[in-house]
Amino acid sequence: MRTPPNEAVATDTVDEGAGPERTCVLSRVVRPKDALVRLALGPDGQVAPDVRARAPGRGAWIGVDRRTVDEANAKGRLKGALSRAFKTQALEIPSDLGERIETALRQHALDRLGLEARGGMLVNGAERVEAAARQGKVHLLIHAADAGADGRRKLDQAWRVGGGGPAGLEFPEPRTILSMALGRENVVHIALTDAAAARRVLSAIARWRAFIDPDAGLDGGDAAGPDAGEQIRHEGNA
Repeated sequence: MRTPPNEAVATDTVDEGAGPERTCVLSRVVRPKDALVRLALGPDGQVAPDVRARAPGRGAWIGVDRRTVDEANAKGRLKGALSRAFKTQALEIPSDLGERIETALRQHALDRLGLEARGGMLVNGAERVEAAARQGKVHLLIHAADAGADGRRKLDQAWRVGGGGPAGLEFPEPRTILSMALGRENVVHIALTDAAAARRVLSAIARWRAFIDPDAGLDGGDAAGPDAGEQIRHEGNA
């Protein structure tokens, strides 16, 4: 991912100095709120994920992975933490809250891609992606989880030639899901051609990936190169 003139931007970590900060109710770690997941308390006392941070009322924030959430929920530690955060004991935490958070983060990432596609901020199709990459117009390169190795290598090389990152980002879902998200046929490779759009997409994917598999990294385990630790610059969850 890059910004003109060839300035490396974000691939797998959050910019710790970006935006308002919040404290995870479980780990007590303070991080930018865009790196955390907000939980909202409904009028019926039900706790639900609010990944866009738009629900009214008091919120609580978590910055741990799904396994930690599930364990804390099963042992009652999550209820204690949320009771303190919401300042009430009258709350109900679904037993499958971790799954609901994962589903919400996944949908947010897919919706973000769909919005950028409708806004004309990305291109797909191997030939179009390769041309844009070689011309230095690509700010983020994404491969479907089931993309072929040869296709990935070819487009990764084109991106490097154009001054981009060392390798594209593996999306956690296959081409069928990407195709539905974009409303297009056979979407295997995606190139974000707008810097702000690339940051928004990367931010959404980063939160999702950190929640489902924090050890894999954004590239899904593939080598991301020496620049993979550069900071993400968030532009909010708009």
